[in-house]
Amino acid sequence: MTALALASHALSASTPPIHIAPAPSPRPAGVPLPTSAQHAIAPPLGSPYVQDLLAVDFAAASNEDIFGPQPTCAEQLPDAARWAAHVGQALVEVMRGSRTATQVLRWTSPEVYTAVARRAAAQSRRATRVHRGGSDTARRVQVRTSQVSLPREDVAEASLVLLDGQRVRALALRLEGRDGRWVVTALQIG
Repeated sequence: MTALALASHALSASTPPIHIAPAPSPRPAGVPLPTSAQHAIAPPLGSPYVQDLLAVDFAAASNEDIFGPQPTCAEQLPDAARWAAHVGQALVEVMRGSRTATQVLRWTSPEVYTAVARRAAAQSRRATRVHRGGSDTARRVQVRTSQVSLPREDVAEASLVLLDGQRVRALALRLEGRDGRWVVTALQIG
């Protein structure tokens, strides 16, 4: 016999034969639920616990109430007067064409954003037709005065007086506290 044959004969004599077993089930053994006949009978003391129905009231709140914008009170937000002055200046600059409309997207409701962006687009068309890139858009808007009232804990109404070149403008804003920030929900400019 060769050395290889002797080594394999010695290994086979010392190792036990291979036992093939079925693979274990990936699912654990289930807890049998009682049938209607067994339901009336009290379970024995050693039986596993089966959870009953959860008491969930789906009629109490709508999806908008749960997943929609959550109101935030004014005490948790920045000073309404200073914030209204900054966002008011930015909104007028967008409407004049000095600033892109997307810069105020986060701070405005969809209705206000649409109105501001539409006015900015009209101003842009008018400026290219009349001025051909004149210096009208280089002026900076200045906030002269700002008055704020808080009719509710999550609402601020602001009135601003703005100096836009040689023009004096009035701007009225309604700010609502939503999701930890002020959002402009109504805008009137004169």
